[in-house]
Amino acid sequence: MKKFDVLVIGGGPGGITVTRNLGRRKDISVGVIRPEDHSMIYCAIPYVIEGLISIEKTFKSDGLVTDVGAELIRDKAVKVDFDNKQVAVEKGDIYGYDKLVIATGSEPAFPNIPGISLSGVFAVKTENDLKITIELKEKGLKKAVVVGAGAIGVELAQALRGVGVSVDLIDIADQILRSMADGDMTAEVQGRIIDNGIRMFLNTQVTQLKGDKTVQEVVLNNGEVIKFAGKEGEPVKGAVFFAITMKPVIDIFRETALDIEKGGIVVNGRMETNIPNIYAVGDCVQFVSGITGAVISGKLATNAVPMGKVAARNIMGIDSEYRGYFNGAATKVYDLFIGGTGLTEKMALQSGYDVIAGYGATTTIFPILPGAKKVKVKLIADRKTHRLLGGQILSEEPVGAKIDLLTFALQKETLLEELSMLSYSAQPYQSFYPAQNAVVMAADEILAALK
Repeated sequence: MKKFDVLVIGGGPGGITVTRNLGRRKDISVGVIRPEDHSMIYCAIPYVIEGLISIEKTFKSDGLVTDVGAELIRDKAVKVDFDNKQVAVEKGDIYGYDKLVIATGSEPAFPNIPGISLSGVFAVKTENDLKITIELKEKGLKKAVVVGAGAIGVELAQALRGVGVSVDLIDIADQILRSMADGDMTAEVQGRIIDNGIRMFLNTQVTQLKGDKTVQEVVLNNGEVIKFAGKEGEPVKGAVFFAITMKPVIDIFRETALDIEKGGIVVNGRMETNIPNIYAVGDCVQFVSGITGAVISGKLATNAVPMGKVAARNIMGIDSEYRGYFNGAATKVYDLFIGGTGLTEKMALQSGYDVIAGYGATTTIFPILPGAKKVKVKLIADRKTHRLLGGQILSEEPVGAKIDLLTFALQKETLLEELSMLSYSAQPYQSFYPAQNAVVMAADEILAALK
């Protein structure tokens, strides 16, 4: 039996981050158990489907693990013995450890509805999912129903439509991208989706899938039935893709002493579980909002990375703490870029805050120059304390850097008065006029309303 100082189960963003940070210490031996052939850049999957990049470009280099001296074990963990500090893998080997990091990630969850086990029902998360979808496309996929209008579902719908597939997009909410932005910020984005030929069904649920062996009909709660069948005698060329939620991959720990709740493995801010010397990071973990302190979903690679950093630092004896999810995220919908961070206005109201919102609108560069494009900012704040609770940005150019600025403001519990005095840069080809900044404008609008 081979033994490591630190054994990591999982080779995604959290596991890689733990490993690379521990790699700074040459006196710590690290093993990484990864069941997949490749660690993938999952958010690039829609662009492979659309044919913009090859599947190989989504594969991360194994050198991210091995170049820092860690041993990559290509196998699947099937049992963990916490008492004896051992992990058994599918091929029969057993590995020992002093400290264990669980980074097993998440997988798509499917609803419990009639017909869900029919052929032709998919998710798009893994390398195998992607290969199946590409094969469907190459074999002449004609129609697809995408269930879930979060970022993954919206990007998938665009990709399929981009290769000539007829697409219906369905969501239970009254808007798309509900965890990212409010309806007043997504309305224009929804218009772009419709304008590009995607049928949209909001406030709608799939209640049943029908077919012999392969799904042929999608039944909705409004009574409508979406049919895939073509001409008599032709094979069905339709598919249903679910992108509604993710669940932690933690089944091998169900019958152990590990503390597990609905959202995943329970950890403290140091990424420690209830079992000494056992850490957990990333999508397999249940954690809290950095704003409200309540348990929320945060299954993003951008959350897994700092979690992995915190776990590695504490393993090395460097005191470190993860404060919680802020869930800054962004997506692209045709020619529009939209992003959000923290609480939406709807989330803030549901969390019990006395909410006030403000807006700022400028162009991306001096409006007197060619190529100026619009940018709109929405800020959400607590009326009582003036603390920033969230922010959203819509533009015709990428919004990621501005979302990151707002996330940092949330991490620092910034007040509107402080955001109003933000010191910013200005240059004709990189910003609006020096006198105005969309983020500052939004903060000032709220402060004026509070007087």
